[in-house]
Amino acid sequence: MKRKIYNDILNWKNQSNGKTALLIEGARRVGKSYIVEKFAKENYKSYILIDFSKVPKEISELFDNYLDNLNYLFTYLSEYYGVKLYERNSLFIFDEIQFCPRARGAIKHLVADGRYDYIETGSLISIKKNVKDILIPSEEEILKMNPMDFEEFLWAMGNDTLMNFIKDCYSTQKELGPPLHRKAMDYFKEYLIIGGMPQAVLEYRETRDFEKTDKIKRNILNLYREDIRKHADELNLKVEQIFDTIPSQLQKHEKKFNISTLDANARYRNYEGAFYWLTDAGLINIAYNTTEPNIGLGQRIDNNSLKCYMFDTGLLLSMTFNEKNIISEEVYKKILFDKLSFNEGMILENMVSQMLVSRGRKLYFFSRNSREDSTETMEIDFLILNNKITSKHNIIPIEVKSGDRYTFSSISKFVTKYNDYLGNPIIIHTKDLKIQDNILYLPVYMTGLL
Repeated sequence: MKRKIYNDILNWKNQSNGKTALLIEGARRVGKSYIVEKFAKENYKSYILIDFSKVPKEISELFDNYLDNLNYLFTYLSEYYGVKLYERNSLFIFDEIQFCPRARGAIKHLVADGRYDYIETGSLISIKKNVKDILIPSEEEILKMNPMDFEEFLWAMGNDTLMNFIKDCYSTQKELGPPLHRKAMDYFKEYLIIGGMPQAVLEYRETRDFEKTDKIKRNILNLYREDIRKHADELNLKVEQIFDTIPSQLQKHEKKFNISTLDANARYRNYEGAFYWLTDAGLINIAYNTTEPNIGLGQRIDNNSLKCYMFDTGLLLSMTFNEKNIISEEVYKKILFDKLSFNEGMILENMVSQMLVSRGRKLYFFSRNSREDSTETMEIDFLILNNKITSKHNIIPIEVKSGDRYTFSSISKFVTKYNDYLGNPIIIHTKDLKIQDNILYLPVYMTGLL
């Protein structure tokens, strides 16, 4: 299946010309190994893939013992894997690099040698035990790989044209019109249910069977829970607590993560390491409450007020409907045809967070509660920076609305109080594009274009 990151890797190869290595990080099963091996086959005369999650000890120990004798290192690896190496036309893939920190530390010497190219893949690459006793190489460029976005999902479903039309409508701020909007929303609801994990998308493409696809997603979730128990060490109980309560936390009206539901005496500082572990594993996207909607959103945050989104909405849906272990085909179809009542706002907001992150956006929201002055009580789902920074009007407030009827009290109060900071607000909803009263109403499938 086609992935956009392929072109990013190609740009690295052409621009770096062996002067840097490339590290691709992201959650397990997001497609890192597949896309890198595909790239190697299509762009090099030969390649060696070293999967450090399962290599024998003598291979990993090569990076301890032979960095001062690279000729021996390359000869040994060439013979062991049965691959002939060609100067400037062979690639080494260090897969699951977190299991061999020493190999990551060796990148400096390998790149300086200049004979071959190097791509690393991994998750949990910043966890303390995975960087202990190594110098993080400055010769390392980093790419983050996310689940498949909506356009990649359309490609996988065999539709290579719809997103181009959506982009044209977005850039000209015109509606798609009823027939194509319905078509786009039908695809989007499938994307909402299936999510962007390549294995699940592939199963759905080949079978169109929701139950088989859901089984794939639950296997992935079980893999993550095993990773937590195996690799989170002393944090494993706290990490698993946070991970398993994400659906219930997001079902609340404000969707802010309430630590007291885990432990009545808990404070955010007690769980800071657990949130970091899940972020480093690529399993969650955190949005922070900014205290002032000014250009430096990340400099004005309340660290004790955050939202914790699942990194893939398809997985979140499987976590939400987990009573019988597998969502029945009928439940999925009812969701698809809008005939099942559930907290759709939670699912839609999680998808918006996922699409913003895929676009390279950091997540911020605004929340303020005042008992004394109701005009000071506001909840804005997301804040993003305008693409063009000016002397003012740099912040765009975004509200996500899942139903047919919604109010604008928070947006109205927010615009009144912070008008000089703000560009025109955006309402992300399930209907077609329109502009009304200086508000851009954006169909949810356009979120990834912001």
